[in-house]
Amino acid sequence: MKILALILILFGASSVAVADAGKGKKLHDAHCTKCHGSEVYTRKDRFIDSREALVKQVNRCKLNVGAQWFDKDASDVVDYLNQSFYNFAE
Repeated sequence: MKILALILILFGASSVAVADAGKGKKLHDAHCTKCHGSEVYTRKDRFIDSREALVKQVNRCKLNVGAQWFDKDASDVVDYLNQSFYNFAE
């Protein structure tokens, strides 16, 4: 029984998804730039003021452009945007 619990713990820990900013950039460049350039991320009056707001906006945009992304894909885009423009705490 203890061995089974240990296996489940180890398997669960190894299956945790890590955001991939490189993949996020590719997805961003293929989909997000259909509607806007990077100026929306750097303008003085930008309305994204937290990581939570960034996640919500990426998901709204994903729906608007009809991107067929998994949740992991959207997380990758959020990670790319955060690393490149926003620098919100994780």
